[in-house]
Amino acid sequence: MTATLPATAEATAATPVTMAGALNRALADALAEDERVVVFGEDVATLGGVFRVTDGLADRFGERRVFDTPLAESAIVGTAIGMAMAGLRPVVEMQFDAFAYPAFEQVTSHLAKLRNRTRGRVGAPVVIRVPYGGGIGGVEHHSDSSEAYYTHTPGLRVVAPGTPGDAYDLLRAAIDCPDPVVFLEPKRRYWSKETTTLGADPLPVDRAAVRRPGADVTLIAYGGMLATALEAAEAATEEGWDVEVVDLRSLSPFDDETVTASVRRTGRAVVVHEAQGFGGYGAEVAARVTEQCFHHLAAPVLRVTGLDVPYPPPRLEQHHLPSVDRVLDAIARLQWDDEVVPARTEH
Repeated sequence: MTATLPATAEATAATPVTMAGALNRALADALAEDERVVVFGEDVATLGGVFRVTDGLADRFGERRVFDTPLAESAIVGTAIGMAMAGLRPVVEMQFDAFAYPAFEQVTSHLAKLRNRTRGRVGAPVVIRVPYGGGIGGVEHHSDSSEAYYTHTPGLRVVAPGTPGDAYDLLRAAIDCPDPVVFLEPKRRYWSKETTTLGADPLPVDRAAVRRPGADVTLIAYGGMLATALEAAEAATEEGWDVEVVDLRSLSPFDDETVTASVRRTGRAVVVHEAQGFGGYGAEVAARVTEQCFHHLAAPVLRVTGLDVPYPPPRLEQHHLPSVDRVLDAIARLQWDDEVVPARTEH
């Protein structure tokens, strides 16, 4: 994946921007700079998307570049594959995470395999935008965290921004990428705001970012859980724990170098994600860290995840999703040099 933004991207003064606003700007800039880019999906044109991420794009670029589709996810992705084979760069929206499942066969059997199947002669520069995760009071089929399905599929790149600035940088790079990219947007963070300069000095796309330095334990998070991990790290200072937070950003490919360097330095690691724990993405992270940092670990790698149940009704989701207290409890379970961490107080 291209590690830098196109040279035509203009940096402006730092201003407050939401994640939804940053994504909208990324799409607008890509549409303006490359006539091959097209944006389509359910309600993305007239309505501007359920979360208004595509608001105003159809009016600005016209119905040939930004358009609505029938309610048929398999057809949306299948059409995008054909467009990519013909030289376009489609960006499609799945509207909600679990709505993407009807298109799963297109994604895994065709989109992910096209370059390999043609021995590199035919690429598939398709971006599939998937608003994912819970935390918005959504019902079943509207709050899934399906990253493990996609990261398990060779041929796909999977990214998950955790900040507005990263949302812009990662989406611009995803659109510019010659490979298919599943772009996971944490819908609970659409309205989170950050003062930043969009497009200024972006981190290479395939690199994780140390969002908070620390010495005692590494929290590994991404997407919607980054803010939770940072909040937990701040709360941990009251317990006397110095917590480092690593934002993965790219789930596949995985940045072993940054993650292992952090864990080797701290000697302890906790992986945090919204998806269910059994067979979840955190299991792969824990395995990689254990294999590469075994002689540096002072304790087993722990996971804080969603519960192993179907996503619950809105009034119960706060019990299902990882919380600051659950993260702090996991840190408290880790063994320290010669003693067990003392029982922590509730926050």
